[in-house]
Amino acid sequence: MVDRGLFKGDILRLVANKRIGIIMLLGFSSGLPLALTSGTLQAWMTVEDIDLTTIGIFTLASLPYTWKFLWAPFMDRYIPPLFGRRRGWILLAQISLIFAIGAMAMTSPSTATWQMAFLALLVVFLSASQDIAIDAYRTDALHARERGIGAAVFVGGYRIAMLVSGALALILAQHLGWQFTYFLMAGLIGIGILTTLFADNPDLEAPPPASTWAAIRDPFREFFSRRSAVALLLMIVLYKFGDAFAGTLTTAFLIRDVGFDLQEIGLITKGAGLVASLFGVFFGGVLLAQMGLYKALMVFGILQALTNLGFWLLAVIGKNFLLMAVVIGMENIAGGMGTAAFVALLMALCNHRYSATQFALLSALAAVGRVYLGPLAGYILDQQLLDWAGFFLLTTAAALPGLWLLWKMKAAVVAADVDQPQQT
Repeated sequence: MVDRGLFKGDILRLVANKRIGIIMLLGFSSGLPLALTSGTLQAWMTVEDIDLTTIGIFTLASLPYTWKFLWAPFMDRYIPPLFGRRRGWILLAQISLIFAIGAMAMTSPSTATWQMAFLALLVVFLSASQDIAIDAYRTDALHARERGIGAAVFVGGYRIAMLVSGALALILAQHLGWQFTYFLMAGLIGIGILTTLFADNPDLEAPPPASTWAAIRDPFREFFSRRSAVALLLMIVLYKFGDAFAGTLTTAFLIRDVGFDLQEIGLITKGAGLVASLFGVFFGGVLLAQMGLYKALMVFGILQALTNLGFWLLAVIGKNFLLMAVVIGMENIAGGMGTAAFVALLMALCNHRYSATQFALLSALAAVGRVYLGPLAGYILDQQLLDWAGFFLLTTAAALPGLWLLWKMKAAVVAADVDQPQQT
């Protein structure tokens, strides 16, 4: 078992060690390309008077993020000639991203629309490939008691990068132009390259699968050979169900039902909410190192469910700026804590021989609620099956099956929360 008798000095040593710093900077590298092919690119296309139909089609460029598990086995199987299995793939993806984003900078969405579409799709593919390799590296390199803090700093770096390539990029484009902005973003990938070069390979790297077919088949075979594998997968799907369900229509609720204006919502949800979320992931990572994975998942999961009741209270009371700020703040803190523990769980469940494939598959399952609950929530409210207060009570109840499964899976979660430097 992992020693949880951590004091203040132990926590500081965990946060300050080289592996944690590397993971934070890799999180920045992972998050940087996202907005460049979504929100920032949409803004560029809108400024150049591209029609909405074409802009809508461009959103399909994000599909490789959803399907990245299809080529993850090849990144488990094959080892680049330099820097090892994980760092080698990270470096190849980062170098390729510099050239692809630079090519976007030299392309006009108005005069070379489909060339830009191809480049956007290429950047997303390379970004998803970088994510596969970084997720695998993080899973293999971090020790058991570092997983929570590692997840926290990774998410922090990722969200900071999204601000840089999102909000900051828009400000720069306004004053310095789109070409300069995209060249600058390509250059910032250099931070990730330097980080990868400075990083160490995991202490003990498990051998790769023996063949391509084994790389495709064995991650599934290994996972389903475990006791209660199906229940574990169902728990992964359901753990953040209530949180995702409530979050699908939060902005619509605040505008249409409660009556807040866009400035008020932007100030709290995008400004203070981001700060609260970052605090939550860091605080959650520190607590996880002290509490252990199972206890942290249970406590943070309960907090996530309870914060949904804040939206229920807001629906009952009506417009109240202070209450809205408190509710959004608490929801983001609890959600951030839950995210830190949940990412640590996904890392703990991966066999190091198949980290790239298994993490890609598990994270795809974890996204089910976020992707598919939106239409259901809209239907329930549009058909007046429930009012907003009833809807948020339903989202609170939706968190309970995941918590119940976590309780049933306690032994499996506790068993996973140990250092397993080499699994075969």
